[in-house]
Amino acid sequence: MAVPAVIAEAVQTFTTWVIPLLLAMTLHEAGHAFAAYALGDDGVMHDGRLSLNPKDHIDPVGTLLLPMLMLLSGARLMIGWAKPVMVNFGRLKPQRLGGILVSLAGPGTNFLLAVISAAAYFHLSDYVPEAGHDWAVRNLINSVSCNLSLMVFNLLPIPPLDGGRVVAGLLPRYWAWKFEQLERYSQLILLGLIFILPMLHIDILRILIGIPVMLLTELLSSLLGP
Repeated sequence: MAVPAVIAEAVQTFTTWVIPLLLAMTLHEAGHAFAAYALGDDGVMHDGRLSLNPKDHIDPVGTLLLPMLMLLSGARLMIGWAKPVMVNFGRLKPQRLGGILVSLAGPGTNFLLAVISAAAYFHLSDYVPEAGHDWAVRNLINSVSCNLSLMVFNLLPIPPLDGGRVVAGLLPRYWAWKFEQLERYSQLILLGLIFILPMLHIDILRILIGIPVMLLTELLSSLLGP
């Protein structure tokens, strides 16, 4: 029995978003883990986080529930998070620079995935068999979008996001400690940015994330395109 076209389209749309977003979020955390291990924290290995397997990094809310809600609501940006890697920053060598490098490793992994996806779209997608061509192309396009969105989102200077960790690592110790106290309000801040302000028709995410992602997408297109 043939699958109704509307169901087939819904399944295709769902899979072409879920797969890139799942890989973007879980490999983001894997990037943190591998960087932390390289800089002296072997605890990530004992925690089982030195892995490229998504199941080792999935967070039920941030990796599954939130993206599904955003997809069903027709959100223009897809963001979320995986299970945070528990890094012992005191073990890193050098300690403060190591903390900054570990924090940047996650967004850096997303940028690398965006570059690979964009290059594959421009130079390899024509070699995909016709039967799966549209599905593969949509996956690559969404992979660029997901990875750039996740990179920019995590670089926002809000503890405990990666951008907040970088800011804390650059500040003098006293001011870094004061800045890190914002983390107690981080859930309220992120809730306001993602849900409350859009309900009030204040599209702050478009300014903070959408515009940078658009500019970066255009940059990748100009550098990697035919």
